[in-house]
Amino acid sequence: MPIPKHTPGPGETYDPAQPPPPFGHALKQYFAFQDEYVNLNHGSYGSLPLPVVWAASQLAYEIESCPDIFHRLLYQEKLDKSRELLAKFVHAETDEIVLVGNATSALNTVLRNFEWREGDVIVLASTTYPSAANTSRYLADRSEQPRPTIHTIEYGFPLTHAQVLDRFRPEMRKVKQLHANTQFTDVPPSSPSFVADPAAKKNKIVAVIDAITANPGVLMPWQEMVRVAREEGVWTLVHAAHSIGQEPNINLDEAKPDFYLSNVHKWLMGKRGCAILYVPKRNQYIIKTSVPTSDEYISPDTKTYEEKGTGFVLQHEYLGTTDLTPFMVVPEVFAFRAWLGGEEAINSYCRKLAVDGAKRLAEVMGTRVLDESGELTLNMPNIQLPLPVEKTPGELYPPELRTKINLFLQSKLLLDWKTYAAHYYHNGAFWCRCSAQVFNEVSDFEYLGKAFNALCKEVEVTLLRG
Repeated sequence: MPIPKHTPGPGETYDPAQPPPPFGHALKQYFAFQDEYVNLNHGSYGSLPLPVVWAASQLAYEIESCPDIFHRLLYQEKLDKSRELLAKFVHAETDEIVLVGNATSALNTVLRNFEWREGDVIVLASTTYPSAANTSRYLADRSEQPRPTIHTIEYGFPLTHAQVLDRFRPEMRKVKQLHANTQFTDVPPSSPSFVADPAAKKNKIVAVIDAITANPGVLMPWQEMVRVAREEGVWTLVHAAHSIGQEPNINLDEAKPDFYLSNVHKWLMGKRGCAILYVPKRNQYIIKTSVPTSDEYISPDTKTYEEKGTGFVLQHEYLGTTDLTPFMVVPEVFAFRAWLGGEEAINSYCRKLAVDGAKRLAEVMGTRVLDESGELTLNMPNIQLPLPVEKTPGELYPPELRTKINLFLQSKLLLDWKTYAAHYYHNGAFWCRCSAQVFNEVSDFEYLGKAFNALCKEVEVTLLRG
């Protein structure tokens, strides 16, 4: 059966031989936003370009024209091409990168594959993304033994990178002091204290490190944190959901995290859901199974395991019948970004807009930006909302009231004002996290400021004084 012929609509195709429109509102024609919608929340879910939507729809027709041909004969080459492009983008070997549905799936794959012992410790931060923190807490809460324990580092921003690092190393050592009778000798192969003898491996410390925290949207000195952890004999899982497509010049070969994950469908503008999971070859023995376990699981008790190991890549190539189009259209994502001018042009525009837009938004609301130095900011600036600030925790905003305020702002921004930026409570105040993308202009920040000014007045009248 031939694939039906469809004519692409406006914005669904482009001529790579012709220059693109200038960055800003002129590029909105290549996205599917409602005419009146002002999107300053690209960071939460991404924003899929119409040419990638078109490519995915064409691929869907191809798949459905004969699912057996695609799933049995064709998908492998397309998947390998996507992995190759993404591996090159983050400076890793192709067979150190696999694709999974999202960052949470990648994190679960790593944490659920560690063979935990009583006395092991997972180090989190107060700003760790909730699903990552909750996965760790589940492992600590489950009824069956062995269970790791949780150690949390408190971060109250703004902090400089130097201040973050000044807290990080002492906390690694504090864990060891708190567990003075525990032998933390299960260390990563890249650590100076690594010993290959399995009998010498007792307990371990695993640090979940955000590359860019979600709320606030803060760039962390994660490469230096990885280095410190390696020196301290601590395993590192870098949660970089917001990084690829926003953080320039990622080089995993140089940074050497033990594990790394990032969403393709956020700042890289891929199709939901798609994420990379990086496991260097030195650590692939830990990932004994994909999550869920695939047909290609290799039991450690078999001769195949002796010959091939865990089959890390093979296990992640096919996890049952799922929609593979997000994995397959990665080449079209890179092609569209190249047409726009490439990574440097995209991120230069977005970074400048993030700084300029944040400054203007703070002026409109009469507040301040979180990061006055610019050290913490890539394309997601954080600006304080015009609401009272607590002097002591819980003085004005007990947890249930925080929830009410966030739900009020969420519904009013989306339904009444046709705009959105993430909003959250942190360190005694309410903030918004804006996402500066190629289709935005400073006027979008000004409009958002008007919305927040009106809504925060309502919050004070109806929720704070009520």
